[in-house]
Amino acid sequence: MTTADFEHIFGGARVMAILRGLPVAETVRLAERAWDLGIVVVEVPVATPDAVPALRAAVEAGAARDRIVGAGTVLDADQVAAAADAGAAFTVAPGLDLAIADAAAARGLPHLPGVATPTEAQQALRHGLTWLKAFPAISLGPAWFRAMAGPLPQLRFVATGGLDAGNAAAFLDAGVRVAAVGSALSDPTQLDQLAKLTNHPR
Repeated sequence: MTTADFEHIFGGARVMAILRGLPVAETVRLAERAWDLGIVVVEVPVATPDAVPALRAAVEAGAARDRIVGAGTVLDADQVAAAADAGAAFTVAPGLDLAIADAAAARGLPHLPGVATPTEAQQALRHGLTWLKAFPAISLGPAWFRAMAGPLPQLRFVATGGLDAGNAAAFLDAGVRVAAVGSALSDPTQLDQLAKLTNHPR
């Protein structure tokens, strides 16, 4: 549960694809399409038990291509366990629940908690969590990330919630390390456009 974990997971990645609520075959198809385009990190949310097979299938497809898959919308310890058993490389939550972070750490999984305030960010930092998911990013806006960099420069943010190919660059320019795009992927042109951001300067 260290910065080094996510430094390794994301590497130079600037975009993460979130494949939510899709059938197994479609999840794998979009994951492979993302990997083909250079979007190397994929998240499959597992808020409901019927999503776990899609996560497992994506993990298996990723293993064949030396790609990792994380589990998103992890809301309790049982979902942490399901994600770990399915082979997820990391977990993501919409909010800051330190018990979930501890459960993930106990299973050897780096955890990316959601925050939306400086108070939550400080709480996460005190717990050793330096990579954070800012959610909902579209409501916070790029200026929020510039402001947070002043007092908390050691934090690394993944921006999630309302991002798409049209606005992701503005968040990356504001200091976001990774732009995570989910619902916008219902538009089949989004992945191709987002791939253009994979080499966006830091």
